[in-house]
Amino acid sequence: MRKWRANPWAVLVALSLGFFMTLLDLTIVNIAIPDMMSDLGTSLDRTLWVVSGYALALSVLTITAGRLGDLRGPRTLFAAGLVVFTLASVACGLAPTATALIAARVVQGLGAALLTPQTMTLIVAVFPAERRGTAMGIWGMVAGLATLSGPTLGGVLVSAVNWRWIFLVNVPIGVAAFVLTFLVVPDIRPARAHRFALTGVLLSTAALFCLAFGLQEGANYQWGAGIWALLTAGVALGAGFVLHQRRRQDREPLVPFALFRDRNFTAMTALVGLVSVAMLGMVLPFNLYLQSVLRLSPIKAGLVLAPSSLVSMTVGPFAGRLADRIGGKYVLFTGLVCYGAGILALTLTAAPTTAWYAFVPATLVTGLGVGCIIAPMSTEAMRHIPRHLAGAASGVNNTVRQIGSVAGAAAVGALVQSRLAAELATGKTYAAAFTATLHTTAVLPLAVLAAGILACLLLRRHTAGLPAAESVPAAGGRPQPAVCR
Repeated sequence: MRKWRANPWAVLVALSLGFFMTLLDLTIVNIAIPDMMSDLGTSLDRTLWVVSGYALALSVLTITAGRLGDLRGPRTLFAAGLVVFTLASVACGLAPTATALIAARVVQGLGAALLTPQTMTLIVAVFPAERRGTAMGIWGMVAGLATLSGPTLGGVLVSAVNWRWIFLVNVPIGVAAFVLTFLVVPDIRPARAHRFALTGVLLSTAALFCLAFGLQEGANYQWGAGIWALLTAGVALGAGFVLHQRRRQDREPLVPFALFRDRNFTAMTALVGLVSVAMLGMVLPFNLYLQSVLRLSPIKAGLVLAPSSLVSMTVGPFAGRLADRIGGKYVLFTGLVCYGAGILALTLTAAPTTAWYAFVPATLVTGLGVGCIIAPMSTEAMRHIPRHLAGAASGVNNTVRQIGSVAGAAAVGALVQSRLAAELATGKTYAAAFTATLHTTAVLPLAVLAAGILACLLLRRHTAGLPAAESVPAAGGRPQPAVCR
């Protein structure tokens, strides 16, 4: 294996295995919820925390983990995340009660938060700028594969064995990724020791927890006074965090403000949140439509969306390579327009008795759009970020992605509930009422994608041959070199 050590493509394989597991566990669980409820003898609200606990831990801890990777080395954090995630997967598979399962899922989310931001950091470190888009394209293809295989693999495992194997299947993947990490991934460390500010960590964690929990659980508590108090506290704590970080910009802040001097990073960080809102804003109600109106099984509903993921996986690497050559601005613009056109086509095709195959053309267009979005979005965000700030940049970017997903789910959930109740009150059948609701809720992802197009237009023009990752100065001084061990 010595000849493969530090080989960029071998490193990408190891990173992709870990990244695949974390995304797979966002989608594979949903299909097993009925079996979990029956086996553990618990309610739907409690079982949904198996999904929410994982997403909450991942949302809250990613910024901190990204900065820790800058300070302690991304390979160290990636390996630690793999260990935590894999052991938590075993605990999930053996959980005797719902409480134990939820606790193990929170720990699993911690492992995912530790390893996820390190993937982008290490890609920036080992790939030269002119090949980074292709690498990000493959990274995006892995995301598409995880999204596609989650519901399908989950359905197969639940049907063939039982729901516990949706967690235990992570164990061989985690072990393989851990072994490869120490065989091929270089140990990139800062050239000098760094400090870690506990106050900033506590403020950011508390702020993100209040915001993520409030958005995630708002509908369950009817958006009462307690939820609004929690969201207000999150905003206040977030303001306190910004003020605290402002005073620490010359002393290794958790979030270096120098990142936001790069227009590409700022625009793409906004775009990643908007795209996450748009994806949840369409996928959630459309999945409900397929299962509750067209009466498709969870596996068949997942397969209806499979063409989109397959096209996305295929297009992603080519879109990344094209972004390397001409810049991501026009590739992203094309992707956003295609994704919006696909969503509009899906919505107009949907009727109470539409045949499943009628959606194939629209899903192909959405897949083309997503394939043109994911890789260039990540590449342009990280293109000019100094390597010693890559972990912080990746942490911020991935946190915004997760918060966008939580906000999108909360917004579309509230919109579906309110519109469906209003449509049913007019005397329509459930199928007609939900179809009308789907048509209305499509306004949310379309409006968000329109805002994303505006963010895309802010991108700086790409200049071929521009030296990578040194255009943004470090907070408080010159960039510090890293050492590879």
